Amino acid sequence: MAVTRGFTGRGRPRDPRLPPGQYDAGGDWPVLHVELVPDLPPAAWSFAVDGLVASPQTWSWDEAQDLPRSTYDGAIHCVTTWSKFDMAWVGVSVDLLLERADGVLPSASHVLVHSHTGYTTNLPLADVTDGKAWLAFEVDGDALEPIHGGPARLLVPHLYFWKSAKWASRIEVLDHDQRGYWEDGGYHDRGDPWLEQRYHGD
Repeated sequence: MAVTRGFTGRGRPRDPRLPPGQYDAGGDWPVLHVELVPDLPPAAWSFAVDGLVASPQTWSWDEAQDLPRSTYDGAIHCVTTWSKFDMAWVGVSVDLLLERADGVLPSASHVLVHSHTGYTTNLPLADVTDGKAWLAFEVDGDALEPIHGGPARLLVPHLYFWKSAKWASRIEVLDHDQRGYWEDGGYHDRGDPWLEQRYHGD
């Protein structure tokens, strides 16, 4: 019997929080990644902000834990069509990380986010600033599990979730757009779920 994902039941309206082409995963959180989960204890983790910033910075785990925290409460949306609502994330805003690097240079326009595994993803600078992105350590009251990107991942919840790089290690600020792993393989450069920007040409 065929199942249509996203079916909300006879007479039940579609949740307005659900972007087109997505279904509500409910309590499930599918595990999807291209790499093997790394053995990355907090003591071995570090995070850098470099490239076109005034003062490149690197934080150890303990140093990152001492930074002021902020939160995101809301949904995430995967390009494979599932969405998960009502999540509570805790981390450090990318705005603060860039501020601690004394700001970006005037020519800055994009970032390339790197993971400890070698994975990369590209984003316009505007999509990780002004309260839109975090370096996240906790979700729903618990430390972020390794299968979900722990000890720390980028969180860019207004874009498809492949942009929220797991096991994040570095934000490289650039003056041009440089495609990351999935973008180089055909995925959309930006990935707005409300515009269904899944693949190049969408």
